[in-house]
Order: sequence, then structure tokens, then C-alpha cells
Amino acid sequence: MTVIDPVQLARDLIRAPSVTPEAAPALDVLEAALKPLGFAVDRPVFSEVGTPDVENLFAVIGEGDYHLTFAGHVDVVPPGEEAAWRHPPFSGALDENLVYGRGAVDMKGAIAAMVAAFSRFKARRSDFSGRFSFLITGDEEGPGINGTTKLLDWAKARGHEFSGALVGEPTSADWVGDQVKIGRRGSFSATIVAHGRQGHAAYPHLAENAVMRLMTLLEGLTATPLDEGSAHFEPSTLEVVDVATGNSAWNVIPGEARARFNSRFNDCWTRTSLRAEIERRLSEAAKGEIHWSLEEGQPPSDSFLARDEALIGSLSGAVSAIVGSRPRLSTGGGTSDARFIKDFCPVVELGLVGATMHQTDERVPAADLEELTRIYEAFLDSIFARTQ
Repeated sequence: MTVIDPVQLARDLIRAPSVTPEAAPALDVLEAALKPLGFAVDRPVFSEVGTPDVENLFAVIGEGDYHLTFAGHVDVVPPGEEAAWRHPPFSGALDENLVYGRGAVDMKGAIAAMVAAFSRFKARRSDFSGRFSFLITGDEEGPGINGTTKLLDWAKARGHEFSGALVGEPTSADWVGDQVKIGRRGSFSATIVAHGRQGHAAYPHLAENAVMRLMTLLEGLTATPLDEGSAHFEPSTLEVVDVATGNSAWNVIPGEARARFNSRFNDCWTRTSLRAEIERRLSEAAKGEIHWSLEEGQPPSDSFLARDEALIGSLSGAVSAIVGSRPRLSTGGGTSDARFIKDFCPVVELGLVGATMHQTDERVPAADLEELTRIYEAFLDSIFARTQ
């Protein structure tokens, strides 16, 4: 029976450059690892006008009503200035027991641990009862349009009903397994446009300065916190990330000013109720004297919380069995493809320590890859023990 080394597989995946959306090289490596384990592998390509085509991978094995899927992505962000790296970003170098390379943490390392964990599990329990799959995209670091969301629909159309999912995003904070994500905040992005009247800076009485109007709107929007948090979530945030007029002249009063913002919101809100609150605050600040508009940005997502105590308990128990302490249950941080998966089944997240993700010299200790593999293997044991 093939048993896979997580460190070697992580290095092989890193050596297959797969900057979004060019996932094929890494998917080739992954398919070559999965087929000897008995997986049936499909690699559907999804398209949409205005976005690049994306290749994805779905691999499934086993029979039974309970279907557990491990989800993740092999696409990575660009490496930046390669000369700044200690080792070439796609070398998969092993130096002083650290694996270097783009994707080592986010998240080729976790995918390697997932595959290695299943290879160990199957070597001991080749007759396990249930179904297991890998749901791997090449579009997590990109627009997220031709990836997991379409792969889920594709799998469902072929009769796959998922019972639970684990996403391998780098959720650990200080050491592997110190926290498990059981939900995520929602995300809402938009641009506020304040409208004025352009004019000469020497004659302000003949103009209406859009920048000053925008400042009034932003003060009204951010003066009061959105909420104080909830039982499972931190307080919602709203951060202004850009202010612009497009004005390059020193002597022109701008007639339009824009501010982009992003809110990470908890379960006190939905995307609809949050937008309504933002519009209410802007209207109140405008006092009928400022003409403004609101333009939504990237697609919003709602907050969610895993409600499957057996799934959470199995993963927490696996962490405890391997590292000796139970993980914190967290809903902090950014978004992930779990926001799509939660519409199909309960989902939890656990991966490597994210300290170096997206950085120059992204790296992971080889020992962490082994530790994560052992946690995933214990999780598989716990889940499929319940399906016997």
C-alpha cells in the first residue's frame, strides 16, 4: 500500500509553479499522488466571460452514505522579486528542516498533509465504510468565480452529497492545531461617491468641494461601532482602504471624490441589513445637503457558523490526541472558500501556522507538516469510526 511522505509531496507541489489561475502543473502532481491510492480523479475546467478559465480537481474514493471532503487550493500568489528569496520560490528547498517556497503554507503544505494522512489511514483501514474526496481548486487566490463554487455545483450534479468538510487554510496562530475555524465573518466592500461641483481653487465660492463632503460622510459612517460582537464573533469592523479624486492639478477643486471601504461583519448582520445600515448612516450624515451614491465592490459574503457538533468535536479531539491540548474555536480572520462550502454541508478549517503566507521566503517546518498529517489522520479515524 502506498504511504506518502508529506514533506516530499509538499516539495513536489511547490516545484510545480501554479500562480493563479495556472493550476495545471500542481494538479498534475496531485493527480499522480492520488491515483495509486485508488481515487477516481476528474479535472473539470470552468469558464465565465471576463475571467480566466480555471482547472480544478475532484477525487473520490469509497462507498457509503457519509461523505467527508477535504478542500483546498493549489493556486498561489505571485512570488514577487525572486532575487529577494533565500531560495528560489519554486525550488521546494529543504534547509535546516524548513521547506521553502511559494505555497508552502498557503496551502500546498496542508494539501500534502491531507494526502499523506489519507494514505496512512487507508493503509490501516482499506475497508473503511464511507466516501472520501478531495475538492481542490485553482482559483482561491484569484476572483473565486471559476473555482470552488462551480466545482461544488459540478459535484452535486453528479450525485455527490457532502456530509462534512475540512478546509486546510493556514488557520493556526502560534503552533499547529492551536485554533480551529468554525465559521467566518462576512465581507462587504463598496465605494462611496460624494458629488460636488468642480471649480478653481482660487474661487471656492463658485465650487462645491467633493472631498470635504466625502469627509463628512465618512465621519458619519465610522463614528459609531457597528456592534459589540456576539456569542461566537468579534465586533464587526469597517475600514476605509482608499480615498481618491483622480485630480492631479493643484488649482482644481474636485467635483467628485471616492472612498473604498471593506467591512468584516458578524452574525448580527446580513449583507442586506448591513448595506441598509450603511445607507442609513450616510443619509443621516448628508442631512439632505450632500449628493452621494454607493457602489458595491467585489461580491459580498455572509457570515456563517458551523453547527455540526460531531464534526467540530472530532476535529478538536484529533488535535487534542496529537498535541495534548484542545484548540480554540475561532471565527476571526478573513474569508476562505469555506464560504461556498457551507451552503452544501457543515465545514471546519484547520491548517498550518500562517505567519509567512504570501511573504518572501514563505516556509514551513517539516515537523509541522508531520504534525498536521497526524492530526488529519486522527480526524479521519474519528469520523469514519462513526460510520461503521
